[in-house]
Amino acid sequence: MLEPSLALTKSDANINVIPETSSLKVPAFSLSQSDQDYIGACLSDTDFAPTDSFISRHIGATSSEIQQMLAAIGCNSLDEMIEKTVPAAIRINKPLQLGEARGEHELLQELKAIASKNQVWRSYIGTGYYNCITPPIIQRNILENPGWYTQYTPYQAEIAQGRLEALLNFQTMIIDLTGLEIANASLLDEGTAAAEAMTMAAGIAKNKGNKFFVSADCHPQTIAVVKTRAIPLGIEVIIGKHDQFNFDKDCFGALLQYPASDGAVYDYSDCVAQIHAQGGLAIVAADLLALTLIKAPAEFGVDIAIGSAQRFGVPLGYGGPHAAYMATKETYKRQMPGRMIGVSKDVHGRPALRLALQTREQHIRRDKATSNICTAQVLLAIMASMYAVYHGAEGLKRIAKRVHLLTSTLAQSLEKLGHKVSHQAFFDTIRVEVKGISNDEFKARAAAKQINLRYLADGVIAISLDETVTKQDLVDLIEICGGQEIAIATNQQFVIPDSLTRNTPYLTHPVFNSYHSESELLRYIHRLQSKDLSLTTSMIPLGSCTMKLNATSEMLPVTWAEFANIHPFAPLEQTQGYQILFQQLETWLSEITGFAGVSLQPNAGSQGEYAGLLTIREYHQHRGQTNRHICLIPTSAHGTNPASAVMAGMKVVTVNCDREGNIDIEDLKAKAKKYQHELAALMITYPSTHGVFEESIKDICDTIHYYGGQVYMDGANMNAQVGLCRPGDIGADVCHLNLHKTFCIPHGGGGPGMGPICVAPQLLPFLPKHPFNGNPEQTTISAAPWGSASILTISWVYIALMGGKGLKLATEVAILNANYMAQRLAPHYPILYTGKNGLVAHECIIDLHDCKAIAGIEVDDIAKRLMDYGFHAPTVSWPVAGTMMIEPTESESKAELDRYCDAMIAIKQEVNVIADGSMDRLDNPLKNAPHTAEILLANDWTHPYTRHQAAYPAPWLKEHKFWTSVGRIDNAFGDRNFVCSCLPIEAYAE
Repeated sequence: MLEPSLALTKSDANINVIPETSSLKVPAFSLSQSDQDYIGACLSDTDFAPTDSFISRHIGATSSEIQQMLAAIGCNSLDEMIEKTVPAAIRINKPLQLGEARGEHELLQELKAIASKNQVWRSYIGTGYYNCITPPIIQRNILENPGWYTQYTPYQAEIAQGRLEALLNFQTMIIDLTGLEIANASLLDEGTAAAEAMTMAAGIAKNKGNKFFVSADCHPQTIAVVKTRAIPLGIEVIIGKHDQFNFDKDCFGALLQYPASDGAVYDYSDCVAQIHAQGGLAIVAADLLALTLIKAPAEFGVDIAIGSAQRFGVPLGYGGPHAAYMATKETYKRQMPGRMIGVSKDVHGRPALRLALQTREQHIRRDKATSNICTAQVLLAIMASMYAVYHGAEGLKRIAKRVHLLTSTLAQSLEKLGHKVSHQAFFDTIRVEVKGISNDEFKARAAAKQINLRYLADGVIAISLDETVTKQDLVDLIEICGGQEIAIATNQQFVIPDSLTRNTPYLTHPVFNSYHSESELLRYIHRLQSKDLSLTTSMIPLGSCTMKLNATSEMLPVTWAEFANIHPFAPLEQTQGYQILFQQLETWLSEITGFAGVSLQPNAGSQGEYAGLLTIREYHQHRGQTNRHICLIPTSAHGTNPASAVMAGMKVVTVNCDREGNIDIEDLKAKAKKYQHELAALMITYPSTHGVFEESIKDICDTIHYYGGQVYMDGANMNAQVGLCRPGDIGADVCHLNLHKTFCIPHGGGGPGMGPICVAPQLLPFLPKHPFNGNPEQTTISAAPWGSASILTISWVYIALMGGKGLKLATEVAILNANYMAQRLAPHYPILYTGKNGLVAHECIIDLHDCKAIAGIEVDDIAKRLMDYGFHAPTVSWPVAGTMMIEPTESESKAELDRYCDAMIAIKQEVNVIADGSMDRLDNPLKNAPHTAEILLANDWTHPYTRHQAAYPAPWLKEHKFWTSVGRIDNAFGDRNFVCSCLPIEAYAE
């Protein structure tokens, strides 16, 4: 699998590619000097700038609107506002060296030329990644549809019912195929899922030993990720053959691959029984397509099943993004990492969906959390679930049978040529001992046909087939192995023994048996989409989540074949386009952050936190300071911060905040001094989680450095820094960047995301590595070498389109928009924190405690009432209970900002009516929100306010109204009556 490193020339690294000329002969053409001078003068004039200039399309407000908002907050210019907002000591006061802004058409041509440097070969490498067919209806209507990819995480469940239903379908699919009782709504990748399963098993197994067995038959990248996770937790990973290992009282669990990485299908019954006999848990990484034909893991007594749903219609994308899965027994539901969708009911008694068991969320459990995973791969899980809905049980089985029969045909054909197929039972992968052909000759033959195979050892290969394979592909593979034609008929018998053949049903629910025609699936997809509020409906001003424009031109390259159809372990010489893109993006991110180097591997913000802390941990250990294990974290920090610190083997010590929301400097200094010999790191968010640029940030960093620690900066609020200040200059040593926030990768309804880390020079040697790149013993964070590589194109396009000046302007307008909204709302809702000049950063916190005091109205009542106005609520009760944190981003127009403010002001007026006794404190538009069309059309209306007031409280709603499909959901009922799979169809009847 190891390939030679790819050397990029300086010109490649800064490429401005022009496609190679075709054979077409173009007549010679020349201009006089005067003509050239004239054209040059024209092109230098702003009137002749590209007509598709992007900056004005990304930034919502016009120049005149910017001036109006500046006047409203008492500033004459953006420069004056920044001087009052961002401390002078940290401002960079120089342009970012990122080049000029570009036109969309021009840039996409350049990116297409870079993409052409990738070679899309046929890859039969396997190892958990397979070519597949994305049904066009799913590609166009989900993957490429902003109605699906611009949705936010479904914390406000009433306006996320369509997405929640699709995720419930995903969970049901996983439960059915694995035979286990519950499943989550996806994890980041198979390697991460395996690591999460290991730590889950460590917490719940009766055996409290510190050893964890991993079968040598697991995928190499999975083994690497598990080993990385185990080290800081003090878990000893033992790798060996499952049928040769003696499970003892010190082994709390085992991970097995099913089928094995080299294709073998084993009966693990005895192995699982041995694990259970010692009080351990059995974990199986299972291939979903194989599970349509081979025995379900639950039939072996397996406790946890994990794996990838990639081959269910999700493109390879050079490694991601893909949805992993986890399923387990209901007994372990409160230990399950990630998110689960559960069934509950609304106030009217109708079935309704929501996130289940939310007390497991990290913002509540913090350093007691069982995982730092705060996201999922929602968009990709939805694609996989729709793939199952589209094909149904019979369709999936038909695909699996075809893949298996082609594999069996290939195996018998190769054996007739004198080669040896190592295993008698397999599904889609065969291990072949090649006879009479040298490795060099074999590779040359494969290269001649542009085919990638997996080379296990000298003279030993593995070939993995998939649903895209044709008869000609089979012929080509046989020719590479020295044959001329298929040796046997393609309808030969299965090679899966009866004892391992699946006999249990799956996907019997009507949802998997109703939408097999394109017209029916199209209507189903759009029916679900209509139940969800996304950025296609209105702004989503979530503090700390930065829901900004995901421009179409940024999204287009994701599905280009040159990016979408490449295996993550394809030889590097075939991926030069990707390597150029990575190198350029790393250079740009280094310039933006002021750091020396970047790792693109972490494929979520939580993974970025974890990777950054592991980098700090390894730095201290390399210097012989293994005693440094204390991580200082402010009480206002993101909940994933303490969870990540614990995962990295650190002990969390909290630092107080003062009344203004800033870090208490005296408390920080006292604790840094107290733990000076054990201090590893400080985790800090900047601007603060309270939405303010802390004036003492450099002093904070200097204090930590004085006592030997490193400063980790959470990049969640980077949208307030780009072009104005840089974490590396401020004094941080490492930061992660949420590319799905600041750099325009969409949230996808709760994933995908990307969380690369940027580091100072002393940390460069300790950045994450990957076994594919020849680093088997180094830190590996994600299953693929560059994480979710295909969506890095989005951030590349965004940065290139905006240029240095455009990015700075975007930051300034983001700060302006937040201050404008704060100024408009301040007379009605107190602004909780501001800087010394009375301004906020890119977000503000409004205090709603007065609403409860005067009218009994809770923050959730206001969140639900906003749905009646057609809006998503801001971040609710975080970081301060009883508040809302608003972040408008730079992408919203002044008109949209005003509509949102008008809605919030109108809601406060409704609160005041309740407070003065004119409206009942329990029966009012806020307590009863959201109002569904069904309830408004009911014959009986007993409320002391009109139907019109309930449904159309603002004038713009008469032009377009977003209707919630359910009323307020009873979360407590759902947790008391836990269900995380599709209900029988009768449950939805009247």
